Amino acid sequence: MVRVLVVDDEALIRTGFRCILDAADDLEVVAAVPGGEAVRTARETRPDVVLLDIRMPDVDGLSVLAELRRLPQPPVVAMLTTFDMDEYVTTALRCGAAGFLLKDTDPEQLPFLVRALADGGTVLSSKVTRTVVDGYLEASCQGPATRGLDRLTERERAVLVLIAAGLSNADIAARMHLGTGTVKDHVSAILTKLEVGSRVQAALVAERAGLLRPSRDLEPG
Repeated sequence: MVRVLVVDDEALIRTGFRCILDAADDLEVVAAVPGGEAVRTARETRPDVVLLDIRMPDVDGLSVLAELRRLPQPPVVAMLTTFDMDEYVTTALRCGAAGFLLKDTDPEQLPFLVRALADGGTVLSSKVTRTVVDGYLEASCQGPATRGLDRLTERERAVLVLIAAGLSNADIAARMHLGTGTVKDHVSAILTKLEVGSRVQAALVAERAGLLRPSRDLEPG
């Protein structure tokens, strides 16, 4: 059972997301709260995934993200936004968000996206603009992160390419014939060596470095 916390300033959005996610047998919305209650509720309920509004009148969504990331066992956080071109998105990615969703995401897709987040995958709305991605890459991938690629082993580079392709830990394990625990260890090592805080950041480093190749090249040697 994947435990989900929905944080949004609009009661209608909270109710809608709760109804959609609670209808899935393997998903449970443990709480749906406005921004000011987010961190306290996360401490009390220990969600696996938090869907967090990036713009709220009572509290800054980016500040909430930072506090959630500092919890002893931080949840996976995906940001919610109304606009596909939101200047705060790149900042959220740098701060460790696992991706972002538009609030008008297809209801049928929402449970699948939450499952992907819980499984260690990255989620970027299909409407994310090239400008947002390019802005992140330009600001974040010029220095130590790209140089850190030289510290990756051959297998870690293979895992990084699959992360950038959007595969979850389970998918990577199946593709590379590895245990899920081994994949998690590789992902942890990759984030450490690249000096980034999330899979999204690592994926964008890989894209910037030109590591993405046709799928036939993604099989381990």
